[in-house]
Amino acid sequence: MSAIDNETVGPAHGRAQVRELIAAMTLEEKLAQLVGLWQGVDREGGAVAPLQDAMDTVEQSFADFAAHGLGQITRHYGTRPLDPGEGRATLAAKQRWLKENTRLGIPAIVHEECLTGLAAWKAATYPVPPAWGATFDPPLVERMAARIGRTMAGLGIHQGLAPVLDVIRDMRWGRVEECISEDPYHVAVTGAAYVRGLQSAGIIATLKHFVGYSDSRAGRNLAPVHAGTREVRDVLEFPFEVAVRDAGARSVMNSYAEIDGVPVAASTEHLTGTLREEWGFDGTVVADYFAVAFLQTLHRVAEDGGDAAAQAITAGIDVELPTGVTYLRPLKERIEDGRLGMDVVDRALERVLRQKAELGLLDPEWSPDPAPAHANGVSAGGVSADDVDTEEDRTLAATLAERSLVLLRNDGVLPLGATRPAPGRIAVIGPNAQSLSAMFGCYSFVNHVLPHHPDCDTGLGVETVEAALRREFATADIVTERGTGVDDGATDGIPAAATAAAGADVAVVVVGDRSGLFGRGTSGEGCDADDLELPGAQRALVEAVIATGTPTVVVLLTGRGYALGWLLEGAAAVVQAFFPGEEGAAAIAGVLSGRVNPSGRMPMSLPRGAGAQPYSYLHPPLGAASSVTNIATEPPVRYGFGLSYTRFGYEDFTVDAETVDVADAIRCAVTVRNTGDREGAEVVQLYASDPVASVTRPLAQLVAFARVPLGPGESARVHFTVPTRLLAFTDRDGVRIVEPGDIGVSVRRDAGDVILEHTVRLTGEVHIVTGAEPRISTVDIS
Repeated sequence: MSAIDNETVGPAHGRAQVRELIAAMTLEEKLAQLVGLWQGVDREGGAVAPLQDAMDTVEQSFADFAAHGLGQITRHYGTRPLDPGEGRATLAAKQRWLKENTRLGIPAIVHEECLTGLAAWKAATYPVPPAWGATFDPPLVERMAARIGRTMAGLGIHQGLAPVLDVIRDMRWGRVEECISEDPYHVAVTGAAYVRGLQSAGIIATLKHFVGYSDSRAGRNLAPVHAGTREVRDVLEFPFEVAVRDAGARSVMNSYAEIDGVPVAASTEHLTGTLREEWGFDGTVVADYFAVAFLQTLHRVAEDGGDAAAQAITAGIDVELPTGVTYLRPLKERIEDGRLGMDVVDRALERVLRQKAELGLLDPEWSPDPAPAHANGVSAGGVSADDVDTEEDRTLAATLAERSLVLLRNDGVLPLGATRPAPGRIAVIGPNAQSLSAMFGCYSFVNHVLPHHPDCDTGLGVETVEAALRREFATADIVTERGTGVDDGATDGIPAAATAAAGADVAVVVVGDRSGLFGRGTSGEGCDADDLELPGAQRALVEAVIATGTPTVVVLLTGRGYALGWLLEGAAAVVQAFFPGEEGAAAIAGVLSGRVNPSGRMPMSLPRGAGAQPYSYLHPPLGAASSVTNIATEPPVRYGFGLSYTRFGYEDFTVDAETVDVADAIRCAVTVRNTGDREGAEVVQLYASDPVASVTRPLAQLVAFARVPLGPGESARVHFTVPTRLLAFTDRDGVRIVEPGDIGVSVRRDAGDVILEHTVRLTGEVHIVTGAEPRISTVDIS
């Protein structure tokens, strides 16, 4: 039977019906809707969630656990290799059981990870978020997310645990590879694009990790955060605010962090005060996996599971994931003995059921079965077993990979064969040259789950860099040497690698990271670094190859930025690739040959070293170089930097008015011209600076950008409208304001390379910003 017999579930009508349903539910039925169920986790070979073995205590059958109903099904596809067609059938059987065998007949919301594509066997796998940031192309990210969403919807999935909106603060943190950028505006615009794309397919986007997670002490995972109010509000919260208010995100996941001693999972200030009361969020807040229980076991602010559950649900966490460790029996006991009122439970329950109504799960006609298949095997609105990595996916993944590659150095050796005869012999060297997994991030199925199933193939047609180079340079003699492992420290293979390089016309050295979980990689969740040299003996390998005198092209397949000052001085060319996905190898080969003109720009500053962390280009004057310290602060590569095979010039930078009301917008324009001899794309970057303010301000902050493709000799006029709200900050009284005064506006090639600039004066009284004001700049290109 169905829970609600109504023809349509509009906002008001649905709310009334949900409240009627709540009134008819037993306590057990209510709590069942507030938890997930995670089954089929293979614990052999390591965890796929933090402290999984200690906390995942659910051993019951599906029928026993879900006897009173079920809120969510956790990672049905993303726990083990499961053919999509088989998975769709078994998921439908679970949902049918819920409809037919529970008193209320309410289906479950099905959630999956989808940061780099649906994390399921055989599903298309895209580049990691720093690569999205490197493209400076939010519309492309939106298209990717929409495609991911369509695949998920076709498989019966309702909610995706993405995007990650943590702002990069410390390159030592293992989860840098999951983050978009070190600039909050960049994160906000790109993250909002992902939200719009995913939700256009009917999939709930879940913002991660609200808030402060990336600002942990010493770059350690699940470490304390001691960020001040301004850093939290002006930097760390801003992307979430944009995703909620502008993109309409329907779900938020809490951060594991504790900020100044208060765990976010128990913070009414953040989960209710900021998120709901200030921003107007009316979706669901879901717990990061085991975060509620961590209030007792890690943070030690709760005496037992019931106390942890009471604190979390009171603060605003509606759903406990991945299982019901605390929201079932422990929370039930708290309610029955009167220590927690039912109103708190009903508040969370109403949000959950309202979301199920929005998804159509309370519709009496809802069916768990996929739509009938057409003659080609693809169901209407659904997918077949071989439809989760389509030609459309491949084309999109290739475009993203190509636009994400950043050329950090080039002494003229690239593109190979462009200024000299094509190389007859290429030495392809390094531990990542022949590695398939080096294409992917930690939250890809390949690196998240398949390490526990070593006999299972990737399910994807993926090339290594070596294979792609052999195809790209079909007439060249290609010799290969591994040299060393990613992090084994072995040096015995380095002499052979140097010999191979010495006998070649050019050496391509492919080094970097191995993405993994909880110490099983050099990048990824729980794979933090205490030094920012290339892992293992890879620096020694690169230096030995360079020392041969053979022109050396270094390709970096990494999840974070490393300290590469030495490399930028010695290599002939350096290409930065943030785990570029299933089409990444071909993109790299295309950049080396010149088939692809690199257009990526750095979404983060490369560090001087581990001792220079945490670092952001958004530092105030006191964070710059100074005569009172011997420590240099300038990074070897600045945020926004990237080279091309063509050249771009700027001219005619104008502002519409030199005085602007403090509550209005700055309007300006600049002409960019391709002055080279081949087609390329420039990323036009607009920065603002506030030279005198009532609190210290960054020397410069990104306020707008545009990716502009241009043919040889072509130009474009780029018009920016920058709302003054982007210049807002939290004042000494804790109020978000825009102050009158002079504002510098500049066009730059990167965060520190000023090309053209103007000064605009903001006039009027101090302006207190409101939620109704625009938070994103608009760009027009003519």
